[in-house]
Amino acid sequence: MQIVTEKSFQNFVHDLIAHDEREVVGVQSKGSKYVFDRLKSAEDLVLDYDVTILPPKKYFMPQREKILEYEITEDDFSVEPIVEVKPRIIIGIHPYDLVAIEQLDKIFADNYKDDNYLAKRKECVLVGVNMQEVSEWSFAGSMGTATTDSGYDLMLTELDGKYAVEIGSTKGNELLKKVSTREASSKDVDKVEKAKEDLREKFEKELNYPPEELPDLLERNYDNMEFWKKNSEECYSCASCNLVCPTCYCFDVEDLNEINMKEGERERRWDGCLLEEFAVVAGGENFRRTKAERYRHRFMRKGNYIPEKYGFIACVGCGRCGSHCIPDIADPSRIYNKLREEEQ
Repeated sequence: MQIVTEKSFQNFVHDLIAHDEREVVGVQSKGSKYVFDRLKSAEDLVLDYDVTILPPKKYFMPQREKILEYEITEDDFSVEPIVEVKPRIIIGIHPYDLVAIEQLDKIFADNYKDDNYLAKRKECVLVGVNMQEVSEWSFAGSMGTATTDSGYDLMLTELDGKYAVEIGSTKGNELLKKVSTREASSKDVDKVEKAKEDLREKFEKELNYPPEELPDLLERNYDNMEFWKKNSEECYSCASCNLVCPTCYCFDVEDLNEINMKEGERERRWDGCLLEEFAVVAGGENFRRTKAERYRHRFMRKGNYIPEKYGFIACVGCGRCGSHCIPDIADPSRIYNKLREEEQ
């Protein structure tokens, strides 16, 4: 563990913006909210934020992305895969988002490897920061994602005018060589651990039981349609909960033909299982026609389907879905707690 002063760190970020060939991204204010965006100045970087509007997954899985180009001739056709990569340094990622990225890494490298995602991911340096402020919607403390020991290249912890820096990779170590640091003392290490411990008391929301119990709970209540109908009555089917989620990865693809009908491109874009047409297949059949079925699917996927396949709960407790839901029915901690209460 190394120690760097806030002033030195700010100068370090300034030098990266000015001289590093990679795009430097960081958390910035946007009105009363926060976003990940390209940094134009080190002074714009905010590290004591609560949560960003969108997670940093947008840099590995863009909202819209060209994945191939094609050309059609009278006798043949050609297809050219497109993998667009912009190397980046992303600064200020909270632990729950780092855990989410680790989950996506496993999913996109499983069986069919997603070259577009993996190429972007490979060319990014992730600089995490332990939370100083906690969103009122977050329950990361219950999900074991309020802190993390992996998934980052560098991890910052604020300590009264300085940062403790944990090195998580060779890439992180190389980056840290660009700034003057000193070895952390035992007192510094103790302060970091205390900061992590104190964080547990800041969460207003919680899951009332261990998250490991979720898969079986959901399995038992799959056919409890009265519960799913009641809680989904006010759903707008807008998929806001899907689109702000750091672990949702569903996408749609569309071929966009030029007017000459001889060439075009294939684009993929974010999709969401709460949208009415998400499960429509050829012939017009929709195998999740009702709001209740789509609503159930979202919670089952997070807490049952993904754990069954990959071994982890696909909810990191960031709280974005709850805070963006207009009818206020998307908060997983509330729904999972209510489901458990019904069984008691």
